[in-house]
Amino acid sequence: MEKRRVLLVIGVIIIAILAIIWLTRLFSPRQLDDLSPEISCSKELIEKSDVLYVIPRYGGWALSKEFCQEILAYNKTIAMHGITHEYKEFLIPRNSSYIEQGIEIFLGCFNITARSFKPPQMAITGENEHIVRRYMHLDLKLNQVLHKVYHCDDAGLFPNWLIDII
Repeated sequence: MEKRRVLLVIGVIIIAILAIIWLTRLFSPRQLDDLSPEISCSKELIEKSDVLYVIPRYGGWALSKEFCQEILAYNKTIAMHGITHEYKEFLIPRNSSYIEQGIEIFLGCFNITARSFKPPQMAITGENEHIVRRYMHLDLKLNQVLHKVYHCDDAGLFPNWLIDII
């Protein structure tokens, strides 16, 4: 009998935690990752997101003023998503000048300083984390759990339609 009661309490706690996470995701700002002129992204996805994570130099191309003006017209919060968005970009040792290059591209195009940064694939070493935090807030895995995070190319861990539900 005691074992059943313990299992029941554990089950209730798990359900309560999942409900809290779901409610938090429901009311937290929606985020869009992988925004770049080189990655196709629907206007609908941009419009329903509150925070746009932009890649400053994707595929060797820096952001264009035209693209930045188009994004600014949505009147959303804009943040940085890596510098080049290469696979495991921040598992390679980086220095301050590397981060500053991305910041300069971002500032030069949007005329604002990025306040938040998200590494591609949520992968970052402790040393790189320390460097990034000198410049801006760092959003990591907990951010992904507590927010609905869409991807322009619909290539995240979960498809965008499922993100809408959960």
